[in-house]
Amino acid sequence: MQEMIAGCPAERTLRLIEGRWKLLILSRLFAGTRRFSDLLRAVNAALPVGVSPKMLTQDLRQMEADSLVSRRVYAEVPPRVEYSLTPLGQSLRPVVESMISWGRQHEWEIEGTARPCAALWEDSWEDNAETVLI
Repeated sequence: MQEMIAGCPAERTLRLIEGRWKLLILSRLFAGTRRFSDLLRAVNAALPVGVSPKMLTQDLRQMEADSLVSRRVYAEVPPRVEYSLTPLGQSLRPVVESMISWGRQHEWEIEGTARPCAALWEDSWEDNAETVLI
């Protein structure tokens, strides 16, 4: 296999979604707009070890800087903040679905595969489950 070089399209894509929480954040936002507290609960419900509000904020800010996530602040008391995917963020859906499909097809061949991971994606994208369950 050829070594990836800086600027490689695949490497750029991986940089956008790398990190412990970004795929889970994407999966929850594929279903639609969420408030920060709802997103925090949804991500934390997926795994036994949850994300801290600080880490979620950092990942969301990075995803916003990468134009994957849109942040909308409402001038209310208390302030309300909602996050949604931009068209660029939504365009990652087939990429993530392909990764899930590949992972399912090869899960027994990959050393150290965690079985609970499959369940994370089963209840993701509630509104569009038929496209996720490949």
